[in-house]
Amino acid sequence: MTTSSHPDALPFSTVRDLLRYAVSRFNHAQLSFGHGSANAYDEAAYLVLHTLHLPLDLLDPFLDARLTADEIDAVLKVIERRAGERVPAAYITREAWMHGYRFYVDERVIVPRSYIGELLQDGLQPYVEDPEEVSAVLELCTGSGCLAILAAHAFPNADIDAVDLSPDALEVATRNVTDYQLDERVVLFEGDLFAPLAERRYDVIIANPPYVNAQSMQTLPAEYRNEPDMALAGGSDGMDIVRRIIAGAHNWLTDDGVLVVEIGNERANAEASFGGLNLVWLSTSAGDDNVFLLQACDLPA
Repeated sequence: MTTSSHPDALPFSTVRDLLRYAVSRFNHAQLSFGHGSANAYDEAAYLVLHTLHLPLDLLDPFLDARLTADEIDAVLKVIERRAGERVPAAYITREAWMHGYRFYVDERVIVPRSYIGELLQDGLQPYVEDPEEVSAVLELCTGSGCLAILAAHAFPNADIDAVDLSPDALEVATRNVTDYQLDERVVLFEGDLFAPLAERRYDVIIANPPYVNAQSMQTLPAEYRNEPDMALAGGSDGMDIVRRIIAGAHNWLTDDGVLVVEIGNERANAEASFGGLNLVWLSTSAGDDNVFLLQACDLPA
């Protein structure tokens, strides 16, 4: 049996051994998932395959492959970092996947995850009649730039402006935009929501802003507390940034433009704050409670 310098390595010889151990370790540690994987097995398979530089969608052929001591040691260190420090897997691997797109990530940004990404796969139809006729899109609170990049693919003839308050986040976004060779179509702005933008009108504004309410912030699992607070915390009811987006959006949308905002589990707070507006709740894989749309004509002037 292959051995390793790691004190726990003796029982391990194959990918199957390490996968089993990782699932057990993650379940025992009661990890929280939601940064790309839904359960301990998926997370374990991803981390083992990534660490061994194997195809992420091809586990079975390698399950009984015998590993070197260095490979076992590397995988065990990753497993322990995930279980012991509760670091999101994306921060360990420096990558996150959304709808087939790979993005670079690190601790300067939240791990990309947004139900708006699902909606962009269909070009926001039927609320956007023809995605090819969209000429200008704005993303607020862009973080890693993932939604701006997805928007560039969803609306092939559009220029995309993307804004974030964090210069650190924009460094990550710049890397991702360049990786997808979109520097001429996606322009990044540092500043507070609409403040850094030149005067213009957009056909679509999308935002996945900080929306976690203050009480929920106090009970977030450790994995989420490893992410930047400023990208999560939305004030007492989670709606502080959303209020400002809605208050200003009318001045930046075309007459038939749409605003799409993700608010996670805060539908009750959103309806308490904006119940007088014609909120259209969009269906996603999480149900009908996470993303709303407002037509320009329904926004406060």
